[in-house]
Amino acid sequence: MTSFPAAARRVRDDALTPRARLLALRECALHFAPYGFRATWHHLVVNARIPQQLEDDLGSLRRAVDELEEARAVWRERAVALQERRRREKATGRRVPRRADRAFGDAIHLHCPDFEQHPTDRLVTVVRRVVAAHDSGADPLVTCVACGWALRGENRCCPACGVLPRGGERGHRPPRLSIGAAERWNRTWRRETAR
Repeated sequence: MTSFPAAARRVRDDALTPRARLLALRECALHFAPYGFRATWHHLVVNARIPQQLEDDLGSLRRAVDELEEARAVWRERAVALQERRRREKATGRRVPRRADRAFGDAIHLHCPDFEQHPTDRLVTVVRRVVAAHDSGADPLVTCVACGWALRGENRCCPACGVLPRGGERGHRPPRLSIGAAERWNRTWRRETAR
């Protein structure tokens, strides 16, 4: 697996076949998947209007990678700032990170158990909301960090956007899909999703 920037360059490379460019987009989504891979992929297919026949709209691949890259840039900027601050704190003797800093790494790993129900705003908008919610110390059981919906303090999916308040654990494998969900996922992968 190559880096996100290398994969993004391949998505934009007109010399590659459409299929190779699509697979490069998939690799980008594997590197940065704010809703989990399946929900992020569904979001990109729907929002960028990626057609079943890629040749019908090759610009859709660029739209998708641009949206993903824009959101990733906001997240990276915040992560770099946090790293720099931690470096300064360590130099002054503060070795133990703040509790909020420890949680920041997992904050963007929103989890949408139903890959077809996720925030519909642009990814960059959602990432900015998540960063702002994290920085303000908002309780994810009271207010959805992705859309701002008032929750009832239960660890159930947000009724407005489908995000699970406590999110998913980084690196955990999603549960197996039911037969119906697997069929829907296959349609999404083939870009047969209703727009």
